[in-house]
Amino acid sequence: MLERIKNIFKPKAQAVPEVVEINDRRLLELLGIEPGELNFKGKNALKEATVFACIRILADAVGKLPVKIYQHNGTVDHYLTPLLKIRANPWMSSRDFFKALEVQRHLYGNSYAWLEFETKGKNAGKITGIYPLDSAKVQIYVDDIGLLPGKGKLWYVYTDSKGTEYRIDPDEMLHFKGLTSDGIVGITPLSELKNTIENAGAASQYLNNSFKTGLQTKGIIHYVGDLSPEAQRIFRERFEQMASGLKNANRVSLLPLGYQFQPLSLTMADAQFLENTQLTVKQIAAAFGVKNHQLNDLDRATHTNVEHQQREFYVDTLMDILTGYEQELTYKLFTQKELDDGYYIKFNVNAILRADPKTRYEGYRIAIQSGFMTANEVRALEELEPKEGGERLLVNGNMMPIDMAGEQYKKGGGENGE
Repeated sequence: MLERIKNIFKPKAQAVPEVVEINDRRLLELLGIEPGELNFKGKNALKEATVFACIRILADAVGKLPVKIYQHNGTVDHYLTPLLKIRANPWMSSRDFFKALEVQRHLYGNSYAWLEFETKGKNAGKITGIYPLDSAKVQIYVDDIGLLPGKGKLWYVYTDSKGTEYRIDPDEMLHFKGLTSDGIVGITPLSELKNTIENAGAASQYLNNSFKTGLQTKGIIHYVGDLSPEAQRIFRERFEQMASGLKNANRVSLLPLGYQFQPLSLTMADAQFLENTQLTVKQIAAAFGVKNHQLNDLDRATHTNVEHQQREFYVDTLMDILTGYEQELTYKLFTQKELDDGYYIKFNVNAILRADPKTRYEGYRIAIQSGFMTANEVRALEELEPKEGGERLLVNGNMMPIDMAGEQYKKGGGENGE
């Protein structure tokens, strides 16, 4: 079965088309169309600018952070390091892998990655690749009534493009959730903010149509007499061709004798268009945990509070996301013995929290003089090579080694100066 799943990710020489009747509702789903006028379901939500920006910001924030393996608070060499730090599988880098997971997690509330294990030789049982799956094609099953051996057992079913189903056990699947109410299935903000996102999409569509018609609202044409439906249609089409579009902006329109055009003076300001758009953007951003300044809303931003808001973004939003990734990766990628030995996975967030050089160096100075960081530990944070003697803890007082503190008060080497 593992080989069959692995083949999903190999390039296909020829795709097998699925036959769908013209009146089948699935045809609309295959085309990404819903019966409604506005469709922001699944990947279609990325068509809305604010949703796209929020998901891009979150995916970029996760994708750019390096992942490290630790044991008892110290980094260690491990065979999984290249998979997490460089390339998760032959087709994608670590950065692309985590960005794909984050995008799927926000679009569907859940993101999944299948673990490929070596089945032969001395490396049997080791993970050789991690492959993200399309969340829309994964279903979760829970046996909570004891129908199968092992009550409460959970498993996943992945359906490929040909309709073939693959049963995947939890120890072969990484599952990252969004907001969840039961701890098993994640909830996407898109489903809860359906009306808000549709409002944003409708506003964008309205603005687009306004630009196409020269930002002029439609008006009323007065005519004394009767026109047949066909004559009305022909006149309307000809008048719109003559009076709309960018090429006809600020040009004079001519009407036949007996016709009078009365424009409707409703403007975007009268409809509170801008206020509604700004409110919608803030509502969507708040749902995704994105700060306003990250969406170029700088009305109340200053140099000082932007830096503070960036740290708030890490503490309030990104820390929870990274914790979910770290816990799932640690539990699923390590053996029980490795977990007992203190192995764990952590994202390096120094790239986000790193302050300006002056503030950073002042913090390093306090850490070294206080005796809780060594010079080499500080150099490692700056990605510098360690120096000889830099592993010793120092304390203030001529910066002597901590095990020599108080030597200057001794006289003759005896206790109490004797």
